Amino acid sequence: MFRLSNLISSVVEDKKERILDGSIAIWNFTNRCNLSCMHCYSKSTLDEVDTLTTSQIKKTILEMKENGVKFIIFSGGEPLTRKDLFEIADFCKENGIITYLSSNGLYFTKSNVQRIVDTFNYVGVSIDGDESTHDYFRGLKGAFKETLKAVQLANATGAKVGIRFTITKETIDSLEYIFDLAEKESIPKIYVSHLVYSGRGLDNLKMDLSKEQRRKSVEFIIKKAFEYYETGRDIEIVTGNMEMDAILLLNTFGEKYPELKSKMRDRLVTWGGNSAGRKLLNINSEGDVRPDPFFPLTVGNIIKENFGNIWQSGELLDELRIHPRRQISGICASCEQLDICNGGSRARAYAITGDLWSEDPSCYLTQEEREIR
Repeated sequence: MFRLSNLISSVVEDKKERILDGSIAIWNFTNRCNLSCMHCYSKSTLDEVDTLTTSQIKKTILEMKENGVKFIIFSGGEPLTRKDLFEIADFCKENGIITYLSSNGLYFTKSNVQRIVDTFNYVGVSIDGDESTHDYFRGLKGAFKETLKAVQLANATGAKVGIRFTITKETIDSLEYIFDLAEKESIPKIYVSHLVYSGRGLDNLKMDLSKEQRRKSVEFIIKKAFEYYETGRDIEIVTGNMEMDAILLLNTFGEKYPELKSKMRDRLVTWGGNSAGRKLLNINSEGDVRPDPFFPLTVGNIIKENFGNIWQSGELLDELRIHPRRQISGICASCEQLDICNGGSRARAYAITGDLWSEDPSCYLTQEEREIR
């Protein structure tokens, strides 16, 4: 997760850097969902039956707390299909764990929206383009109107709400629309996620952007981040699953604030790039623990093992935790900026080459940009 807006403001204004104190768990509490999205890494359907019990989940939350997990993102499937979701979130809160909700918004109503925003520290709702694009991408006609209503309901409470947008060949033409929508509706956060080759995202590999399309899109996103900062517009921009965005931001920042470029670079090295298995983990609806939601390999299962035993040991996790320069082949081996991105997505590398430690095939940086200047 790359927080462009926060980095720009904190470096320019010499604010204390935002450091993740602890690990983030993205937990797919259910594989049940009322949509059939083209990019879904869980391949969710409405017919799924929940595997993990409430008591098993609570037990694991306590184990996670003991092992430094400070944030849990409630995901799915559609997490609001679980009847015990609020009970689980309240249990997290009682134990000092911050909770985020990632939802399609279709279960938001006037009667439950206040409960939702009061329960979760942040609510992210997925909108993948204008009406026709969103409905096609999400597999349900009429989904856009209901999802937009959900965003408006949540935003009207004054709580921290954001739009989650996945950028693919199917949605790229709606990128500007998403920013226009956030501006029109005064939505305080936009999260742009790049496609990772997993689940339906792997089945639909052909819908990923070309490197030229990706670069143009990231340049637009960075331009908007600076525009919002310079005009005082209170919209936070975050990108995900493409740590190379940080190098493009660094170069743009250096053009605008050359005297602060080295300071920004230090911040980016501290941020650390891809954090799979280091500060990020995933638990799926079957209890499998992975270094990130898209990772092709599991490191354990919470039904069979204590979470601490899983998270504190293992050769794979040790290799992933090499920082700031993992041992990665290809263009990464000689890249002088590797200490910023840490090699990008291991899931994408594996999907294309079968090798966890090959270069991220989506890296769009030029040879010149891979050099420190």
